[in-house]
Formats: sequence, C-alpha cells, structure tokens
Amino acid sequence: MAARRRASGRPAEEVLRECAHDVVDVAEGIREVCARTSSVLFAPALTASARRRPRTGCAARWALLRALTDRQGLGGAAVVAPDGVGRLLGAAGEALGRESLAAQVAVVSLRLRIAAVLLGHPEFAQDPGMRRLRAAVGAAPDSEAVRALRALLKDRDARRSLAGPTPVLTELLAVHGLLGEDPVSDETAWALAAGRELAADPARRVSAAHPRAPGAPDGAVRAVEPSAREAGGFAVEGSLLAFLRGLDSLEAEDRVLIQEVRGPDGVLRYVVQAPGTTPGRPRGCVPPDFADAWRDLFTTDSPYSRSILLAIRHHGVPRGADLALLGHGEGGTALLNLAADEEFCRAYRVTHVVTVGAPAGRREPADPRTWLAAVTNRHDIVPSADGPAAAVRGPHPNRYRADYTGPDSEFPRSHLLSVYIGHLETVVPRAARDVDAALTRYRGPVERSRVYRLGARARPPEGHPLLTVPTTTVPTSAGPVDVPVRFYDSSAAHLCYPVDPGVARSLLPDLDWLVPTRLGRRALAVLSLYEHRCTTIGPYTELGLSVLVDDPWRPHPYGLAGDLLRRVDLRRTGRYVVALAVGTREARAVAEEVWAQPAVHAAAEVSLQGRELRAEAPELGLSVAGPAGPGVRCPEADWVLYGRRGDSTVRTLVRSDGRPRVHTRPRVRVRLGAVHGPLARHVQILELDTVRPGFVLTSPRFMAHRSAGAQLPR
Repeated sequence: MAARRRASGRPAEEVLRECAHDVVDVAEGIREVCARTSSVLFAPALTASARRRPRTGCAARWALLRALTDRQGLGGAAVVAPDGVGRLLGAAGEALGRESLAAQVAVVSLRLRIAAVLLGHPEFAQDPGMRRLRAAVGAAPDSEAVRALRALLKDRDARRSLAGPTPVLTELLAVHGLLGEDPVSDETAWALAAGRELAADPARRVSAAHPRAPGAPDGAVRAVEPSAREAGGFAVEGSLLAFLRGLDSLEAEDRVLIQEVRGPDGVLRYVVQAPGTTPGRPRGCVPPDFADAWRDLFTTDSPYSRSILLAIRHHGVPRGADLALLGHGEGGTALLNLAADEEFCRAYRVTHVVTVGAPAGRREPADPRTWLAAVTNRHDIVPSADGPAAAVRGPHPNRYRADYTGPDSEFPRSHLLSVYIGHLETVVPRAARDVDAALTRYRGPVERSRVYRLGARARPPEGHPLLTVPTTTVPTSAGPVDVPVRFYDSSAAHLCYPVDPGVARSLLPDLDWLVPTRLGRRALAVLSLYEHRCTTIGPYTELGLSVLVDDPWRPHPYGLAGDLLRRVDLRRTGRYVVALAVGTREARAVAEEVWAQPAVHAAAEVSLQGRELRAEAPELGLSVAGPAGPGVRCPEADWVLYGRRGDSTVRTLVRSDGRPRVHTRPRVRVRLGAVHGPLARHVQILELDTVRPGFVLTSPRFMAHRSAGAQLPR
C-alpha cells in the first residue's frame, strides 16, 4: 500500500477508498454470477432436459447447485431464485452458518472504507456508529462478520447511531444489498435497493416535480413566522455570505428559507436555501431515518426533496422563474436532487446551485446551463460519502469547486455551516468572491423572505413528552445555546463510592455551610460516565466527579432519605460537581458558563451499552473497566447539580427518562496512570482507584434535559 501511494503520489486514504470501491464492484459481479447461475439452475428448459435425459441433465443441475452452495464455490446462501425451492436452499445455507461469497467480499470492502476514514480522521473512532460497525465487521472469519453486520442493520435501535458514519454510507449501501435481505419486509433495504437501482438507471427516477398527494405520509409544508433572531440574520442584500448567514440563522433543521431578490436588471428572482443536519443533533419532523440519508445520495425521489418542492410551490414561484439553489450538507444534496430532475428544470430555470459541505454523488444538473459550485473542507468527512469517483470530473465551463484544507480538523465541528462561513471570510476568500461573481444577477435587494417548515409522517415530536419543553436561548463563548439542553440518546453509569467525609470536604469550596451529606459515617462520591450520542449541543462524552451535599440553607446530617421522596425540583440535597471532562469545546462552554461546573476539554472513549462498562481518557491518565454485575430496576435517576460562580451557588435540575438499574455487587475498577487534570487528581485524592464502588447506577439508553443554572444568593 505504501509503495502504491508513493507511485501514485496520492494520499493513502484516497487509495483505500478506491480499493474499497473496486472490491465492492467485484462483490456485485459475484452477486450477478449467482443470479445468472440460479436462473439457469431453475430454468424450465434445464428442468425439461433433466426429465428427458436424467443422466446428463441431473448431473448438470447438481454441478450448478454445488457451485452455488459449496463453501469452495459461491457460498451456502448464494441461491437467489425467487421460487420456493430457491428460498429454501438459501435459508438452509444460512441455517448451516454459511454466507455467500459476495457478502463476504463486500465486508472486505467495508473494512477498507472504515480504514480509509480512520486514517484521515482518527477522532472519528469515537463515533458510536463507527464503533458498532468496527465491532461487527471485525469478527473473524468473514462469515461471522456478515452475520454480525446483518444483525446490526436489522436492529432499529442502532439506526440512529449508524446514520452518523456518513463516509461509509456507499459501502454500507452496497453491502446491505449483498446480504440477501428481503426488500419487501424491510423498509431500509427497500430504500437502499431502490436508491442503487435508480442511480444506475436515471430514466427510472421518480420525478421530483410530481410529489405525493397532500395526504401522503411524507411531503407537507407550512409557512411559519421566523423568530426575531432568525429574521435578524436573513440577507437584506444578495451575496453568498449573506445567504449563508441567513441559512445559519435558522433555529431548526426542518425549515427552508425562500427569498425574492430584485436583480440589477430589475428582474425578480428566487433563492431557495436548505439547511443540512449536524451529526449527533436531533432533527425536527423531517424524516431522520437511517435509509433517508442514503436515499438522498442515490435518487431524486426523497422526502426532503419532495418537501422542498412543495415549499417552492407553496411560495408561489411562477413557472419559468429563475431559481438559485443554495444548501448545506444534506440540504445541498436534496437541492442537487431537484436540479438533476428534468421535470423540475422544465418547470423552473435553475440558474445556479451552490452546495457547502455536501456530497455531490454522481448527479449532474438536468439543464447544462446550470452553474454548479461546491465548497468542501477536506477535514469535513461528510462530502466524502460518495467516494473519490464523484470528485473526478472533466473540465466544464459551468462547474466550480473550492476544495481546501481548513485549520480545524475536528469532526463534527469541521462540518458546521458557521465554520464554513468563517473559512470563506478568512481562509478561502477568493472562493467567496468567485461565487459572488457568478451570482451577479442575484446581487440586489431582498424584497421578501419566507420560512417554511417541512413536515413528515404524522407522529409526535422526537422525545415527546419529556423533551417537548419551552426553551430559551443563552449566549456562550461557543455560540448561542438553547436551554434546557436536551439529550435525545445517551448512556450513563454512575459509580458511587462511600468516602471519608473530611477528604470529600477538602474538595469542596471553603464555605462553612457547604458540607457533604452523611450516609452513616461516610460521604458519597459519584464518578459519572456519559456517552451522549444525540443532543442539542452535539455528540460528546462526559466524565464527572461529584460529591453529595446537604441543603445550602438547612444542612441536615441525615436528610437525604426524605429528600429522595420529593420531586427533583423540590429537593434540597444535590451533587456538587468538583471536576468535569467533556469531549467538545461547545460542551465545555455550556458546562462552565451555563451550569457553573469546572470543566476541561479532553477526548475520551466511553462504552456503556454492553455487559462491560468501559471508559478510556488517555489525556487524563484515567480508565474505567469491568462488569457492573447483576442489577435490578430502580426509580429514574433525576438529579440536582450544584456549581459555583463567584459568590453565588448555581443549581441545575436534571430530569431523565430511561430504564435505570442499580447494581449492588459491581466489579468495576478505576485505574490511574500518569495523572493529568483536576478530575484524575481528585480521584487520586479520594483513592477511588484502590476500591470498588459501593454500588453502580446504569442507564444503557435514556433521554434527559438539563435546565439552565439558577443562581442562588448563597
């Protein structure tokens, strides 16, 4: 591989992606051979020949059957004939633990693609979906990896996390089709198979200009009034950066902005702006399903594209009007879907398409006059989802690509639209000038702006009813944040240690009234491990150390038992957070500025969904590993958290909804290496690495929200 890289002069990850593409093509070729062999095996002519000449005809059929089912041939599950006998033989092969050669080769392709992603972006190894994929495809032999991957793709609970690793979507698409799933019984498989078929044959695409009827499950829009913050960010004069800032000001990802611009020639033109999705953050009512992100890449008929089309029609854009389409991430992909549809381009004149951080796929605008621009940061792994082949295009007078290397390589930050805007102002200002020059006819006053909320199938909002709460915006050094902060998909483990009250008191601020709660003769220290996969401030890991403390006004040595019977908002005791380590800068800003908790930014790998609890924080010199042991259900783990800001105490409420369990005989151990940072030092002071926790509270999957910190005069 190194020799090939030196010979080609290309990055190793690009060579790996090409190899993955070649290998999956081989797997699809094997699958086609299986299909042709199966069709011959069950062909009526061969069946009639076997009846007329049993000696030669039966021998031929037996040879074909062995080629299909033998371990040294195409694999035990390679029979793809649709009749009952073929299905029975295929099911028998799977029951015997065999997997088709095509599926095993496809898993090799997936391994290559994962290696390419991790080579260029090692931080992506922390993504929950990537970890689950690596565990599945890392099984040996290959047949076990195929079965593990098939089970993972059938797990509905895993689909949210699997939607995260966008750079491996194309390989997952091909592998899923090669696993022999039944597309009728599995909506995801149907979407993936349909996406590949439609991408291969553009003539069979479902026209985006003919969306489903208003009563259809997905495809509804309604005009909404923008908030004052949103309206304040909308462009008043046409330019690329002004349009992008307006798009970034949209407070929800289920909205589309349409603006009417009076050009220099006096003609009224329309700019359609579609947002993308931030990995690890919740979406609104636009379908966030595992299949839809793939469907957007491979077919023009997707719920997002249909909803944008309905918004254009609802706005009253006249036929033949000039349209400029501008989108970020998945929004850019959906707009490319529309621009690639011939019916849509006959209805409207798509003059420009500008995408930022969006995978382009193999689609081209249906109108050759359409000017297409793509702005991509090489550290952003989302645009690489369609592989290197999509970026290899011949010269074209109406194509412009700004592919640059930004100063910040951390994902998902490198995909944020606000980061792209900053780069266009400072890193690649020439790209902004070039796109503005192409958009000259849209450089005029904005006469009207309208926001449309996209709808999907009728269902309650995500996280309802716990997370459907009123919110307010709080400014932080990392940008505005909506509070309460909502956690849509998280895991947690709280390791509870009885500790010496005097030692615990030494970790608290020097205040007479702030004392640890007594449990008999001991205080309680809690080491909390969190894996937040989907939150309103993005995905991150969190390690925290806290001490249970009494009511700041009326300390009572044994008031905890009665306090636990109260609702969380009426409790007086709580956990004082003495140290915190979080995985992103945004989470650190929120912890320090909203909740008044002392936080540091440190990468950690946390896995809390299996029998073993595991956390690794090399930067801190701290690790946690071991089984939690048998457990029983317990009430929801709602908490009161205390912090300190200046001369005031800050009180934060945490409400949660999951299935917590208490484990009274845990075998989890904390290990310390070269200690760095206050969290590991406090663990060392409390000597938590020398004992096992008294008990452990676990929540493998839960939702929660944390309120803004209330400042107390104490």
